[in-house]
Order: sequence, then structure tokens, then C-alpha cells
Amino acid sequence: MKALIAEFLSYLSVERGLARNTLAAYGRDLEAFARYQEASQGVKSPETVTREMITAYMQSQKKAGLSTTSICRSLAAIRMFYRFLVRENFTREDPTDLIDTPKIWQRIPDVLSQKEVDAMLEATQGRDWQSQRDRAVLELFYASGVRVSELVGLKTDSVNLEVGFVRCIGKGSKERIIPVGKRAVEALIKYIEGGRRKILRGRIADALFVSRLGKKMSRQSIWKQIKLYARKAGVKKTIKPHTLRHTFATHLLEHGADLRSVQEMLGHSDISTTQIYTHVDKERLRTIHKKFHPRG
Repeated sequence: MKALIAEFLSYLSVERGLARNTLAAYGRDLEAFARYQEASQGVKSPETVTREMITAYMQSQKKAGLSTTSICRSLAAIRMFYRFLVRENFTREDPTDLIDTPKIWQRIPDVLSQKEVDAMLEATQGRDWQSQRDRAVLELFYASGVRVSELVGLKTDSVNLEVGFVRCIGKGSKERIIPVGKRAVEALIKYIEGGRRKILRGRIADALFVSRLGKKMSRQSIWKQIKLYARKAGVKKTIKPHTLRHTFATHLLEHGADLRSVQEMLGHSDISTTQIYTHVDKERLRTIHKKFHPRG
């Protein structure tokens, strides 16, 4: 089974172009599945795995304390693995066919209010290189809704400041173009012509956002700065890496953007992923109704 898992991961990398972190997650899930089947059932070939064996594996994960989300992700990896095996004629049947995905509550992401976003941006005020860089980071993050991994991967030629758009490479190496507003453009110009030059001091770097050493900023350092400015702004909500991305999508929908456009800008392959933000908006309306209606 290990050899077939390796072949499947190679297929995902070469044919599907999945990101390294995604491949690693699939690999861990499938290796754990293979170890369980061999240890508990004595099974070494995927062809002899039955629907009942997969169900037993899922139950063992639940007993081990894994969350429903983790079990769903593991089952998704096993499904993809067996679809690959059937398509490539390594096995005749797919034992995952009639297995139901465990039901999970759709968690509504935390989002910031416009006032909280403004306060965070205001907290970056300053003339030094770090203030200019961090202002540009927050403005672009909120203006485009890119993922943190996409933000750190941006290069100097990824932004068109004349037209006002950013080009990023998302999951599965898919490229997308996202428009950005004038305030983000202004912050980027100030950073590129000022703070970035001060950081580099004549050195050459492809990365758009660089550390004080002139290297590409890491996801951890971006995340650290976002938390810093949230604290400075007095934001009491729990700030997570995707909070500004969630906020971007929610604010667009609140102001009348259509779901398909938001889906395209976020880089979601399935519109059902984007639909969670309509629930966020409904929750906001419910809160407003409860607060202001006489019988709320």
C-alpha cells in the first residue's frame, strides 16, 4: 500500500499541482490509514480493504479524540486515493462509495468591523520603514483578501500600481488577478519608494515584502505584525491568520458584491466554500435586529 500511496502523491504533485503542505497532509492521513489497516486487520493491499474496515478506522479516530473536521479531512484523502486507484486500474472497486461524510457544524469565521479595521490601519502610522511596510501589508491584505501564504509569495512584479491589481498564485498553482483600491495602491507606492529602499540599501530582492535583513517575510512574521496592530488598536476579538481575509469577503457582500465575484477574488474552486460569508452577514443582521428592535 505504501508504494501506491507514494504513486498517488506523485500524481497529485505532477498532474494536479497541489501545494507542498497539502501533499504532506494527504501523505500523513494515508500513512496513518495504512498503518491502522495493517496493524488491526493485517491488510497490506488496498484492494482487500472493505467499507466496514474504513468505517472502523473512522470510529477509531473518533475514540482517539480527533475532531470531526480532522476525520472528514482524512476520509477525503482516502476517497481521492481510491478514485485514483480505480481510474488507474490498481483496484476494481471503491470501498468509500457509500460511506457518509460525518456531519460537521459550519463554523462562522470571526470578522472585524469597519471601525476595527480602520483602527488597526491607524495604528501603523509612522514615517519609519517598518511602519510603511506594515501599513502596506495591512492595506493590501484587506484590499485583496489573499491568503497569508499568497501574501508572502508576492514579488515586486506581482502588483500593477498603475492599473491597481495584484496577481497571486493560489492553491494548485492557480493564478488569479484581484483589483485593489487606491488606498492600498498609495500605501504600496510609499513603501516601495521609501521603506523598502531603506531596508534593502541597494541590495536586490524579488520579494515584495521584506524583513529588516532584506529577506522575504515569513508567514509567522506577517502573523506577528497583524496581532501587534490588533493589540495596539484595542481589538478584543481573537485574531487569526485569515481574519482579514474573512473580513474582506464579508465587507464586500455587505456592500452588495455578488457571490460569484467574491468567489473568484478569494480563489475558491467551489462556491459552497464562499457561501459561508452569506451566513456571516445573516448573523450580523440578526444581531442588529436584536439590539435595535423594540421586541428584539
